[in-house]
Amino acid sequence: MLLALRVARIVAVTPRIKSVELVAVDGAALPPFTAGAHIDVTLGNGETRSYSLLNDPTETQRYAIAVLREIDSRGGSTFVHDRLREGDVLESSEPANNFPLNEAGERHILIAGGIGITPLMSMSRRLAAQGGAFTLHYCARSRAEAAFIDELEAALGPRLVAHFDGGDIARGLDVAALLKERPSAAHVYVCGPPGLIRAVREAAAHWPKGSVHYELFRGSEADIAPRSSDQGFEIVLRRAGRTLHVPADKSILQTLAAAGIKVKTLCKEGVCGTCRVGLVEGRADHRDEVLTDEEREHNIQVCVSRALPGETLVLDL
Repeated sequence: MLLALRVARIVAVTPRIKSVELVAVDGAALPPFTAGAHIDVTLGNGETRSYSLLNDPTETQRYAIAVLREIDSRGGSTFVHDRLREGDVLESSEPANNFPLNEAGERHILIAGGIGITPLMSMSRRLAAQGGAFTLHYCARSRAEAAFIDELEAALGPRLVAHFDGGDIARGLDVAALLKERPSAAHVYVCGPPGLIRAVREAAAHWPKGSVHYELFRGSEADIAPRSSDQGFEIVLRRAGRTLHVPADKSILQTLAAAGIKVKTLCKEGVCGTCRVGLVEGRADHRDEVLTDEEREHNIQVCVSRALPGETLVLDL
């Protein structure tokens, strides 16, 4: 179900980040969400973007998001910063969560880089309310560029550890040292620039499966560019009774669109999970950054993933 949301408040929290508070147009309670959730918002210029919810999951009257003005903006962040006004009405999806908090964990290590603080703010609120054992590591170039830092310090006290590197990565958080030893039943969560996410995943590669959680909304880590070794392959649409050829230089999503078959999509970069399609048969070359190993057994992200050489993929379409 789509939601009609009114922009109730816009605040510049840093020179490049604005927080936006959204409420239901009719004043009703909003659909509930869990820590780590996001909404897909259609802006006034027709662009749709995913934004993490940063407020307390117990709140029912508002959704709070924050938007960084991207240097290489494709139109989303520029619109929010330059044209969005209080009172504007936007269309949004209901909250979805591809980055859930594992509340069974005994300890939680939250690592945020820049605007990646937003879903981890919601997680920290949830964990604090539960009396959970956690530490939030907040990485930024400077205090002035760390959105919500005063609010977080007041709320979390010593559970917040800030790392201001001034642009010199050597002065930042030592991820390898932090994650070298895994505390009992600990989980680590990271959101931020691709380099930070990559560093956390590498540093925690020896941690048990399912204990390292991360989220990207843009595909800087996803292997979205065609590879010189890519081959064409066939896809069988089980319900439609059709077989299509996917050329070496085209994605499954592009091939489906050319055949008049619509699949809901958003990022087209393998990081949002929107264009997930059921995989009935065949071995896929999974190139997304959102599906778990278990989910990949029966699903495929058709914007970036392909068939392994010699394989035909049967899709639930």
